Amino acid sequence: MQTQRRIEIFSAGCPVCEETINLINRIACPSCDISVLDMREAQVAERARKLGIGVVPAVVIDGQLAECCAGRGPDEAALRQAGIGEPM
Repeated sequence: MQTQRRIEIFSAGCPVCEETINLINRIACPSCDISVLDMREAQVAERARKLGIGVVPAVVIDGQLAECCAGRGPDEAALRQAGIGEPM
């Protein structure tokens, strides 16, 4: 059984990205393992492409792009619904 939720934040270092990082850190729980990935690195950008990320910031939860990040950007209610902030 999985004991941690893996959360990856794809960021380019912009102010909107920083807001998303702060949001995730604010709503995260002890079951959340958070990583911030820099899209300016080629390896990160390639992984983002494979995940279908077209804009940043974007949040990936347990290997899946959060629905709210597929077009318009991160949304607190949608991220909570995806499990961020809920203990495993």
